[in-house]
Amino acid sequence: MITEKISKTNGHKLSIDEMGDDHLFTGLDTPMKANAFEMSNTEKKERISILFSEIMDVLGLDLTDDSLQGTPDRVAKMYIEEIFSGLDPKNKPQVALFDNKYQYNQMLVEKNITFYSNCEHHFVPIIGKAHIAYKSSGKVIGLSKLNRIVQYYAKRPQVQERLTNQIANELKTVLETEDVAVIIDAKHLCVSSRGIQDDTSTTVTTYYGGEFNNASKILELQNYINN
Repeated sequence: MITEKISKTNGHKLSIDEMGDDHLFTGLDTPMKANAFEMSNTEKKERISILFSEIMDVLGLDLTDDSLQGTPDRVAKMYIEEIFSGLDPKNKPQVALFDNKYQYNQMLVEKNITFYSNCEHHFVPIIGKAHIAYKSSGKVIGLSKLNRIVQYYAKRPQVQERLTNQIANELKTVLETEDVAVIIDAKHLCVSSRGIQDDTSTTVTTYYGGEFNNASKILELQNYINN
């Protein structure tokens, strides 16, 4: 039955088998059901625990074993409170802006922001670093808030292209400027631990907005990141 599900790509219907491991995503917004938040987090954890128990049972694991009997509850808690907590808008970081009293009008770069996300195609980890730059429009943001924005969007099933654009759009909205750049360099375990099993490759995605969208600024930014 699973191979009968279809996805539309450029007007052509592809089966899941035909799509294979292609790196597809449907849009900027994380695909969510309209009623995604009708169930409480407590109810979600209870339901996930039951369903994960069934998966473990199908795999033939002995759920009465001391090491395994708590696994469904642990997985449910991890999904809701940790690795997929970015799905819940209540966890979106509250950001306060401050006047740029130093009159600093050059780019500000925060590099090597470590994040852990999960591939929405196989639900295995994406491990990477984000580099962020912006030029003040008269306001500045606390540095830790840049990290929190990255973490919020990373903590959901993701595609790296979408993650890059979601972070960039949030920064543009919060900072009230188009002068934003986001570079993400990440390792996908769906590539390294399964399928082709290439453990050396990484994926780089970029967003250059406003003043960053020219060759000299891109070169300047890359020099900061690489040094």
